[in-house]
Amino acid sequence: MLTAMTTAQRPHPGVDLTDVELFRNGFPHAAFTRMRQEVPVSWLPLEQTSFPLGDDRGCWVLTSHADVQAVNRDADRFTAYDGPSIADVPAMKGAMLASLDGAAHTRLRRLVSAGFTPRMIALLEEQARRWATSIIDSAVDRGSCELVSEVAYRLPMHMIADIVGIPVADRDWLFTLANRFIQSGTNDGDTPEGHFAAQFEMFEYAQSLGREKRANPADDVWTLLTTVEVETDAGERTTLTEAELDMFFLLLTVAGSETTRNAIAGGVHALVEHPDQMAAMRSIVASGGGIQAPAMRTAVDEILRWTSPVAYFARRANTDVEVAGQTIGAGERVTLWYPSANRDDSVFDRPFEFDLMRTPNHHVSFGGGGPHYCLGANLAKMEIALFFDEFCRRVRDVEALEAPTFTPLTLLNPIMLAMTEYPVSLSAA
Repeated sequence: MLTAMTTAQRPHPGVDLTDVELFRNGFPHAAFTRMRQEVPVSWLPLEQTSFPLGDDRGCWVLTSHADVQAVNRDADRFTAYDGPSIADVPAMKGAMLASLDGAAHTRLRRLVSAGFTPRMIALLEEQARRWATSIIDSAVDRGSCELVSEVAYRLPMHMIADIVGIPVADRDWLFTLANRFIQSGTNDGDTPEGHFAAQFEMFEYAQSLGREKRANPADDVWTLLTTVEVETDAGERTTLTEAELDMFFLLLTVAGSETTRNAIAGGVHALVEHPDQMAAMRSIVASGGGIQAPAMRTAVDEILRWTSPVAYFARRANTDVEVAGQTIGAGERVTLWYPSANRDDSVFDRPFEFDLMRTPNHHVSFGGGGPHYCLGANLAKMEIALFFDEFCRRVRDVEALEAPTFTPLTLLNPIMLAMTEYPVSLSAA
């Protein structure tokens, strides 16, 4: 059996995905291409990492589109219970959407979805457009800006805050705290203690906000979530517990803001680097079809494929299972690498060309389907489409003043990589 094999006997990827320098200039697509061709399922030893691993000493790395999609959809043989990160975080196990399976996952997903009524979605779109116009106009008025922090991060930050009903006065403080949580371990002096201290502080804020919403209901999603009831498959009425609200708050403020920021910033960078595609995006906007136009939806899918806002998600095999001819042993950790799958030439024609009119586009940026397909996918697509719709209407020229700066977030964080600086000049349309 594979579980009795030594590390030396297992196929190695030929690259060390724990090395942050590998991600210093973006995702290592050349390495991913070689892995897909030579070792699509490989073993990554983790004995030298500094974060907690529990009993795990390594993980399997899946790089091909077919394998990533198949395992992502196979909740029977690959459990999400341990959470999306390969780190051992007991508090996360079986405690949030991304770490639940079966009936428990269905119950929680149904409860959370109940907060996003059609009326609330329409209200969020109106709010998103107001934020987008204000953020972009402010940047244009200045003539230049640091695109990531001053533009790309502001829209998802305010959208998540609107969903949760966070007072405007608290937003910069809270999302600075979220950034500290996300980037723990990437700077000198960071410690695991600092990471979990930020998490605890966010939980405290979520609990306080929940108490406020229950005492003084408002017209926002969080008020609905603190009181909503749904019926389970067993016919029982159920509500979100305080702990579940805490975890969903963390998921929203961290994953919901960081991933959309990466897609928007990466999308602007891709358009600047590909002037023909910038012209194509302007043509899509000028056609007047709006953010739900088929051409805009196609363009957003290509931005998501190109930027891959989440690097990987982890699973654990429930049983011995064969993937691409390699036996993965019961109990072993498996990581699914979305940026690699999104450049797989067996699925995508010209995978290294940025083409807003690419169709079909079977990208896996939201997980590739299955029960864990991202609950916020439609919201993220709406934000991205709306941002570029307003950007093209309000900005005539955009020019990079410096190359973008990327910050590797370490393997502790499934997002793994963030564009953190991108100075640009802007002129009004």
